Amino acid sequence: MNRKPALSFWQIWNMCFGFLGIQFGFALQNANVSRIFQTLGASVEQIPILWIAAPLTGLLVQPIIGHYSDRTWTRLGRRRPYFLAGAILSTAALLVMPNAPALWFAALTLWIMDASFNVSMEPFRAFVADQLPEHQRPAGYAMQTFFIGVGAVVASVLPWLLAQIGFDNTAAPGMVPQTVRYAFYAGAVVLLLSILWTVGNTREYPPQQLQSFESGSTQEPAAEIVPARLRRSAAAWSAAGLLVALAVVALALKPEVYLLAAGLLTYGVLLAVLAARGGTRHDAAATPAWAQILRDLYTMPEAMRRLAWVQFFSWFALFAMWIYTTPAVTAVQFHAGGPQSAAYNTGANWVGVLFGTYNGVAALAAALLAPLVRLLGLRRAHLFNLWLGAAGLFSITLIRDPHWLLASMLGVGIAWASILSLPYALLADHLPARKMGVYMGIFNFFIVIPQLLAASVLGLLVQAVFHGQPMGALALGAFSLFIAGLAVLRVREPVVSTAR
Repeated sequence: MNRKPALSFWQIWNMCFGFLGIQFGFALQNANVSRIFQTLGASVEQIPILWIAAPLTGLLVQPIIGHYSDRTWTRLGRRRPYFLAGAILSTAALLVMPNAPALWFAALTLWIMDASFNVSMEPFRAFVADQLPEHQRPAGYAMQTFFIGVGAVVASVLPWLLAQIGFDNTAAPGMVPQTVRYAFYAGAVVLLLSILWTVGNTREYPPQQLQSFESGSTQEPAAEIVPARLRRSAAAWSAAGLLVALAVVALALKPEVYLLAAGLLTYGVLLAVLAARGGTRHDAAATPAWAQILRDLYTMPEAMRRLAWVQFFSWFALFAMWIYTTPAVTAVQFHAGGPQSAAYNTGANWVGVLFGTYNGVAALAAALLAPLVRLLGLRRAHLFNLWLGAAGLFSITLIRDPHWLLASMLGVGIAWASILSLPYALLADHLPARKMGVYMGIFNFFIVIPQLLAASVLGLLVQAVFHGQPMGALALGAFSLFIAGLAVLRVREPVVSTAR
């Protein structure tokens, strides 16, 4: 049988090294964008809707990039042209973001920056599956997790480090402090150089050779579409969208909840159009890209369907943490009076240290995932790690000494390492090689959709349920991680070949 050759440690290192820069940029975004928004005048209730650019961009960009990267072959290869294009755009966005002159400009820059990150990031997941034989894929995803952790640690603590060596950590109203601006400049350099390293030190299998390799034994065939069922699904999703829109009007909910209604209604309408166009044919040459992506979404393997719920609750929790840790910790543990105060900026820097800590823990925990999986299996190992994360996130609501929040980050970091690795190990062998990119992009829907939901409803929940206290969002995130752990038990444990 024709099998992919195993790669050396350093070959895997080189192919994953670009993730260092991508995560450096993501970590700067996650730890500092809420701070930039508040500096430019955003209220706590406005922050989720301003973040809407990030998940919405991912929802649109990732499956499209995956679809076209499956069909690309250039002198640079299949996935690497997307690494390079995304790196150039991301570098420019990182240089612009901390110099945004107004809140609307910062929100627009976040949109561009997140789109650029996704252009580079999405093909990396498929790149690992393309290049590695089955028995090395867990090692490849663990290596990605290591670089994610290292890049995020340095990026998250960089504003704090710059403050320690004398850069200004406060600024005039409406201005971003030097510590944040120079951290973003450093991130632009690191991101570009790390992706250039991967592009220059890796090779890719041509599409014909890739398809000649033996497929995984647990690969699931695509489900067939029943036209009548497709039409019923279209009607159900459309009705759900209309009901949510009516609820916004009847209950006087915040306008951002319309985003949830629009998402449900759009999916229903697209399914109806797909059915009307006869887009149920497999790989029809005349079928447009959006219809092929939608068809692949509708017929995804059962393993992906079940993992979707795990990803949904995991990433809802993470998005709640990324949005609300800064306003929660600065208000409760640092008693800050406002975003221009010294206490706020000191607390915001400490949140960067906390985020750096959980990413550092994740980098170390990546090495322990393999023995934990051997002991417990993939499903129970992921459940255990998610529940550690739930405990860590909930503990933030109980602790008052900010230094003890470092202990909270131990559980969060272990869960983060697991979220970045084990779902992909559970999924990869169920996917056909010729559609690895588009399915990895579709799998990221279940990262993006909970973020869109969080951006739509978290502001409403914080105001109406938690009386304006952002700590409530962190408690909700902890509960969401607990549910994600239960959901993973529904996923079938894959049988992975150990042949060398």
